[in-house]
Amino acid sequence: MMRPEVKALLLRWREALIGLAVAALGLYWGLVSFGILRWLGWVIVVAGLALIVTGIQRGRFRRAGDGPGIVTVREGRVAYMGPEAGGIVDIDALLRLDLSPDGPAWVLISEDGSRLTIPADARGADQLFDLFATLPGLGLDHLLHLLDHPGETPQTLWQRGRKQLH
Repeated sequence: MMRPEVKALLLRWREALIGLAVAALGLYWGLVSFGILRWLGWVIVVAGLALIVTGIQRGRFRRAGDGPGIVTVREGRVAYMGPEAGGIVDIDALLRLDLSPDGPAWVLISEDGSRLTIPADARGADQLFDLFATLPGLGLDHLLHLLDHPGETPQTLWQRGRKQLH
């Protein structure tokens, strides 16, 4: 039996912990083994370090999941069903991504001007990390910093570049 707080902590940082285990195994092989297994161990260390870095980013992004509403992401489409509002936004139609200090919450603004506000701690909101990572020019470190330290006003994190006709 595991305490719920410990289970939640392990689940939040699971990718980083897996990366740590992979890197430790690779380090062991790299130091103790010989021949091809030694070289394979060092490759595994590098892979483990990459898992640790991405796991830390995901862990910082992931919230408790006990906020209002449910988020689903399927085939480039974000759907949010909340107690008072909800909606759907296609990632191809996304014009701007803002972070509202209320909560904090993600504000997705589409080409038609519709706004979808998703609490950062809604169930399934951690799926948005992969979606946001595909946005060209979005700095994930900046996003994570603002998520940890939201300002008093909404912050624009990403905006689609406007195409010039000339």
